[in-house]
Amino acid sequence: MSILERFGSIMKANINALLDKCEDPAKMIDQYLIDLRENLVKVKEETASVMAVEKRCSRQYDENEEEIKKFRNLAKKAVDSGNEGDAKVFIKKYMELEEKRAALESNKKIAEENASHIRNMHDKLVEDIQTLEGRKTQIKSTMTVAKTTERLNKLGDPLSRASEVGDKFIDMQEKANRMLDEAQAKSELNAPVVSKADSLAKKYGTADTDVEAELNRLKNG
Repeated sequence: MSILERFGSIMKANINALLDKCEDPAKMIDQYLIDLRENLVKVKEETASVMAVEKRCSRQYDENEEEIKKFRNLAKKAVDSGNEGDAKVFIKKYMELEEKRAALESNKKIAEENASHIRNMHDKLVEDIQTLEGRKTQIKSTMTVAKTTERLNKLGDPLSRASEVGDKFIDMQEKANRMLDEAQAKSELNAPVVSKADSLAKKYGTADTDVEAELNRLKNG
């Protein structure tokens, strides 16, 4: 496909719309710039060729017009001089040139249209490249901020996480206290049972079991 055949798609391309639709503008922008610069190189080469054709067609048309004028003037001079034979030769010549005029004029018009198209394509590519260059820094900066924000969102709020950890430590401390209380209660339940008498005996500093004898001894003492 020649560059002229690609003219329609290149001219219809809306760079801002393309950037808005892509998922990663920062990544796409570099590749799109490469593509545009490659197209611009081809367009410049094609532009030079097309403009050369335009100049050649224009020159051929102008030369033909000059030849027609020249032989008309010669025919008139020949008629004025009474040389009708020479006049007929000149008339035949400029009539042949006039027959070529329509084809040369058509070629000139087509060449001018092609040159206009290729120049428009060149100007659009230059404009698109300038637009991309202008947005490149802004887009990449925005994408960097967006990615940083996304990473921070995944990490969560550090203060909130610290608070959660503190709450867990408090829960663990309360659980440990409950376990200690339960262990102490079990220890008390597992202790040997002491009778009320044994407890009273300890209170009074004696462990005798002969209550009556001891009571009499005390009375007689």
